[in-house]
Amino acid sequence: MNPTAYDITLLFFTYSFLAWLAETTVATLKEKDFKNRGFASGPFCFIYGFTGILLTIVLQDLRSNVFFLFLGCVVVATAVEWFTGKILEGMKQKKWWDYSRKRWNLDGYICLQYSLLWGVLGYGVVQYANDIILSLYGVLPLLCRQIMVWGLVAIGLLDLSGSFLSVYHMEKMLPRLFRWSQKMQQWTLALGTRISQRMENRIRRAYPVTAGREDAPEQETAERCTLVHLFWLFLIGALLGDVVETLFCRVTMGVWMSRSSLVWGPFSVVWGLAIALITALLYRDRNKRESRLFLVGTFLGGAYEYTCSVFTEIVFGKVFWDYSGIRFNLGGRINLLYCFFWGIAAVVWFRLLYPHIAKLIQWILRKTGRILTTALLLFIIVDIFVSVLALIRYDSRANGSPAEHRWEQIMDACFDDSRMERIYPNAIPQ
Repeated sequence: MNPTAYDITLLFFTYSFLAWLAETTVATLKEKDFKNRGFASGPFCFIYGFTGILLTIVLQDLRSNVFFLFLGCVVVATAVEWFTGKILEGMKQKKWWDYSRKRWNLDGYICLQYSLLWGVLGYGVVQYANDIILSLYGVLPLLCRQIMVWGLVAIGLLDLSGSFLSVYHMEKMLPRLFRWSQKMQQWTLALGTRISQRMENRIRRAYPVTAGREDAPEQETAERCTLVHLFWLFLIGALLGDVVETLFCRVTMGVWMSRSSLVWGPFSVVWGLAIALITALLYRDRNKRESRLFLVGTFLGGAYEYTCSVFTEIVFGKVFWDYSGIRFNLGGRINLLYCFFWGIAAVVWFRLLYPHIAKLIQWILRKTGRILTTALLLFIIVDIFVSVLALIRYDSRANGSPAEHRWEQIMDACFDDSRMERIYPNAIPQ
């Protein structure tokens, strides 16, 4: 299955609506009153749509293996749920859902019961639902599908924009957009009330429900990292990651090998993003038991590395690492040993490195203010941009495409094959 951009968009909004329908109905039955479960004002739960698309793209090469496809769906969907819970709590300083009363939960955001459910649903999505839904949409004329897609995209963007204005109390900045969002909420309320009443009456006759449970007490606001701190953590993490991987290759393989993600400087973007994300998400839990940090780091690190592997292969057409020769690997993208390394890295980071690095960042900011931060941010942005262009051109040259545009000629002159092979020795064309 090779879905087009139109197919992906249709699947995204279809799963978003179906999830909203299911979530709203269940919540209404529990609370005995209509509850719009979506973050947006419209009848969409976009996180489900995003997860469905992520599973579709990331796990395509596991369709032939039932067990690993199910396991992949469990891991990816659970990781998305945990990330989303953390992000939403950071925005509103409260939990949008809480599994604290269920066994085998983590922070109340995820639990084994729902992780297994996500695995079953994800398996159904990747193996069956995508093909069925796209075949149904295929009955419509192409022009009709295109109009539908662009209409849904416009509605979704307006809806999300209005929702963010409401969350951050910025309604006065764009009053028309906010009023449109309120109208969308009214339409959603009317639609949801009709649907939930019908389904509620049918389900209640067969399965009487009890009153909704009391809300869990709101937790105190946790201290958070600022964006400036996260950027410095990304920068330092990218540098440390490159150094660690380079030394690891030297010790295990006996060779000095470039492990950088960028053409200028020893920076591993994968490690930098991992450090920034894990710090932002686990900042309030950094003082908890080492075993907890290890398990969360192992789980999130494996999911993160797998996603990065698929993303880079799709975008750049190259495989930057391949663990096929290591036991207990999953598609050559991750393996159990390195997942454990992610867990160990999480413990080492919070117990040994982060306290000192946090002090270092504070010292740098006191001494330089925002000048050095701004300069380094601009450098990293340019470095990433040039690296992307160099990799795109590197792949084009491998396919025999001539340099037709000026930027391609510049890339050929500055980053020829020999230089790119030194920077990315493991970049295997696909």
